[in-house]
Amino acid sequence: MAERPVPPESSDLQLEARPTTDGVQIANDAERELIAAAAAGNMGAFAQLVAAHRARVLQVAYGVLGSGQEAEDVAQEVFIKAWRNLPHYHLRGSLASWLYRITVNTAIDVLRKSRDERALDEQHAALQGRERTSSAPASPETMVLRQDEQQRVREAVAALPTNARVTLILREYEQLSYKEIAEALDIPIGTVMSRLHYARNWLRQYLADMEGDADAQT
Repeated sequence: MAERPVPPESSDLQLEARPTTDGVQIANDAERELIAAAAAGNMGAFAQLVAAHRARVLQVAYGVLGSGQEAEDVAQEVFIKAWRNLPHYHLRGSLASWLYRITVNTAIDVLRKSRDERALDEQHAALQGRERTSSAPASPETMVLRQDEQQRVREAVAALPTNARVTLILREYEQLSYKEIAEALDIPIGTVMSRLHYARNWLRQYLADMEGDADAQT
């Protein structure tokens, strides 16, 4: 069977380097129609699916890799894989979960090929999605303390083992349910819960150790 052509890198399908939160929301019925049309080779329908899901795909890839350029490359590869495999998707589970699974697997493959740690500030930007800011201007002292705390959290999350970090990202930053995470990672719900339990305990201990080291130096 001839391979489906790769979608052109047109303005409709071009992915952004930084994750955004303004993805188009498609109703389930409308999305199923678009999936069917895209599976039949309709690139216009596929472009609409890309527009609806690219922001969250980018965010997950960005959170795993900590690099804007690598996240963009992974997202582009994810949608190429999705285009080629859409005829075999058959609406098993949600499209979002299917895309998450492709994204996580692709990002982890990249991570295994390149173990170099990326800039923590860049990774934090992806994980946070958006900064929580106060309506009142903070004092310089408060800003310093806040930045110091954020730095410690960035280091702690970046140091988590990959499986635990990915699960934590999907739960805390993407706000997925345990069931959605299980679908996305193709693991039992019990494994999702155990990974989250491990990640939270690990982060708590890691931050406590960092706090102790900071106190010892003062």
